[in-house]
Amino acid sequence: MTNQENSVIVVMVPFPAQGHLNQLLHLSRIILSYGIPVHYVGTSTHNRQAKVRVHGWDPVAVASFHFHDCQVPPFASPPPNPNAAIKFPSHLQPCFDACYYLRKPVTELLRMLSSQARKVVIIHDSMMGSVVQDVGSIPNTEAYAFHTVSAFSLFFYLWESTGKPQVNAEMLGENDVPSLEGCFTEDFLEFIALQHRYLNVTSGSIYNTSKVIEGTYVELLHQHMKEKQHWALGPFNPLKVPEKNSCGSRHYCLEWLDKQEMNSVLYVSFGTTTTMGDEQIQELAIGLRRSNQKFIWVLRDADTGDVFNGEVRRPELPKGYQDSVKDKGLVVRDWAPQLEILAHPAIGGFVSHCGWNSCMESITMGVPIGAWPVHSDQPRNAVLITKVLKLGITIKDWARRDEVVTAAVVEDAVKRLMASKEGDEIRKRAAEVSGAVRQSVAEGEVYRKEWDSFITHIIR
Repeated sequence: MTNQENSVIVVMVPFPAQGHLNQLLHLSRIILSYGIPVHYVGTSTHNRQAKVRVHGWDPVAVASFHFHDCQVPPFASPPPNPNAAIKFPSHLQPCFDACYYLRKPVTELLRMLSSQARKVVIIHDSMMGSVVQDVGSIPNTEAYAFHTVSAFSLFFYLWESTGKPQVNAEMLGENDVPSLEGCFTEDFLEFIALQHRYLNVTSGSIYNTSKVIEGTYVELLHQHMKEKQHWALGPFNPLKVPEKNSCGSRHYCLEWLDKQEMNSVLYVSFGTTTTMGDEQIQELAIGLRRSNQKFIWVLRDADTGDVFNGEVRRPELPKGYQDSVKDKGLVVRDWAPQLEILAHPAIGGFVSHCGWNSCMESITMGVPIGAWPVHSDQPRNAVLITKVLKLGITIKDWARRDEVVTAAVVEDAVKRLMASKEGDEIRKRAAEVSGAVRQSVAEGEVYRKEWDSFITHIIR
């Protein structure tokens, strides 16, 4: 048998939103480290986006992946609506719907690879089920669903959808878990339902989490879906972030952080799918200034379906604001390397929307969170962070999601997180959990065992 006939190839099929593209890119890097070739499939725009925004490791490593740029028909890429009643990025729905057209090129690629390799392993975002629905008809292929949300959020979603069965575990009370009301648009709920219909072709599930962080909920998922195999392979993001990339360049905000004291700077960012209204931006700006704490605030609109084209709204700050905070704060208007920022010793807290990427990066870097959920799985992640893991405080309660968070509330929350005994204790706990996760990545520990189990399983 030749090496080619004996080979295993992994094909990644990500969902076209930054938090999803990023996680599967990190996962690709780890799988490649086992000597297994990785093919990353998407539209040319989203593959380019994934490559341009690589952070936490040298982007040169991306050259080792096989990128497949697929064409889809042109789709509308409207600007985000800061005044929408539901804050879910509904402007991206045309982009999501365009993914249906990836089914044919992905199937053709899988058939070609299937004829060249002993086995083709497809790892697809759970939101891309319809794209890989033909896997069952292709020889020597098997598919694994990758869930980009926390085990906690996914478990409660499945538990509720199956009638809330009795479980044999101590878990958070039902009343402590926010309802899904206001989390998604109707269009996207229909999209989820359609994608999940095709998950029956999968051989198992992969999560970007660690049993050290969410062991109870990983086990509950296992009990809930007994017929499937489950692997908690996180954290996907690197734990050691290089000082500089191969070009020797660093983002200007990191140079600014170098001059600040340890744990003295608050990082404020609401991810790539949040658009805030003008009134809320004004209140947040004033609250940050009044807190008298140092901060880096990434202030930008949500991504559009094509981040390389079109006008981008520049949210308005109070007149003269940047001059008034120049000794304390830095406002970043473009995309920023979040993992490098969180890894910097000067960062002592993170005001976050609680997207799962951000949560995992914050947990692994030992940075406590001020939770301000906006949509999707974020309200439940916020509960996981504040009530279960006790790694943060609540700034915006989901029950009051329609209200503007006032400058006074922002000021108080920032002081609690950055300049109080309570904040110091949460920081200490965040450092302990980060240490436990890092320990789990060491040879022979739980992380390595999960990975060895997964790799052994797919190359068998």
